[in-house]
Amino acid sequence: MRKVRTCLAFRDQAEEAARFYVSLIPGSEFETAFRPDPSGPALAVFFTLAGTPYQALNMGDYAVLNDAVSISVTTGDQEETDRLWAALLADGGAANRCGWLKDRFGLSWQIVPEALPRLLTDPDRAAAARAMQAMMGMVKLDISALEKAFRGD
Repeated sequence: MRKVRTCLAFRDQAEEAARFYVSLIPGSEFETAFRPDPSGPALAVFFTLAGTPYQALNMGDYAVLNDAVSISVTTGDQEETDRLWAALLADGGAANRCGWLKDRFGLSWQIVPEALPRLLTDPDRAAAARAMQAMMGMVKLDISALEKAFRGD
């Protein structure tokens, strides 16, 4: 058991959400579920996403997810960005701007291509500003468009 975990509160879909999340990200694992009644739903589940530990609790109507908590995933390329984006939006998710979305469970995600931090922190501040301006106008992040804006094309 890890010493520190981020805990996510769900109304009644903690196990379903955790199993879905680990199916999306390589190096992830559903660890275990605690069921007060062995034949009933899980109260708490424990899982890792790419080695980062989480737990999820079913808390009934008390649970309210909001944008104050999000999971940020760094993607290697546009294909991975597109795959995660589509999977997380499926079955009721909602896109936001600048690479943010909410999945069907109400959890916020940031899908961030690894190129973005490189572009935004480049010593050429004018080029970085162009990339930032391009990102601000996007919903799903487009690596090619970000790089084009960075170059000033």
